[in-house]
Amino acid sequence: MTMFTTLTALAVLFFVAHVILLFTSFGKNGYQKKRYFYSHLTLWITGVLLFSLAAMYAGKQVSPILDVFDTIGKQVLILGGVVILSLTAHTIVRYLIMPRFVK
Repeated sequence: MTMFTTLTALAVLFFVAHVILLFTSFGKNGYQKKRYFYSHLTLWITGVLLFSLAAMYAGKQVSPILDVFDTIGKQVLILGGVVILSLTAHTIVRYLIMPRFVK
């Protein structure tokens, strides 16, 4: 298994874990703070893995998607996108979902 395949598989697994942890952080048992934190952590790890993939393989004709991120500026946008996604999700949870569990 090549490094590209390994990193891609890890990124997919961490993103799936992120989605599962995020949606299971809220439910019959109420808000589960630790699980919610782990959902953010897995998102950040996914972002770092994607950044690493872009840094190593952009412009090398390995993946047409990664070839788009052929400069360090574009690669940093991956990390910026993860931060914005994380902040947006946190804001939605804080102001729209959490008030339902506090009642």
